[in-house]
Amino acid sequence: SRERGDYRGVLRLLHRTLGRPLCTKNDEVRLAEEASRKYGSPAPTIFSKVIDKSITADIIYEDEKCLAFRDISPQAPVHFLVIPRVPIPRISAAKDDDAELLGHLLVVAKNVAKQESLKEGYRMVINDGKHGAQSVYHLHIHVLGGRQMKWPPG
Repeated sequence: SRERGDYRGVLRLLHRTLGRPLCTKNDEVRLAEEASRKYGSPAPTIFSKVIDKSITADIIYEDEKCLAFRDISPQAPVHFLVIPRVPIPRISAAKDDDAELLGHLLVVAKNVAKQESLKEGYRMVINDGKHGAQSVYHLHIHVLGGRQMKWPPG
């Protein structure tokens, strides 16, 4: 079992994801310790493997904070996910000081939707917890488009 303070996996994830240090070793240790204190040590998910590229995904955008990739089981002609590199388990676990990151995820979703030519509109969805039908406990935004959406969705 992993201890709450174990941040070595986060450091390895950052190095594998970027192929280079995100920042200095001391900064990485500090950031990893902060993330561990903030979110505990969530279990790795399939998205952790997408981030560290140990499994293949059709990545359509990435930066130092997040990445976007096509859903493997699309529910619309265009269906991609935007995930933070930091393993926040669910939106309800996000902290108030995550506001900048959460805003960044929305801006990336909007920009990738434009890149994907979703001119007629699209839907963004964040599932949270059991009743929200969240299947992967790593915060992710679904962006669906390319067809007329219906309401109510659930």
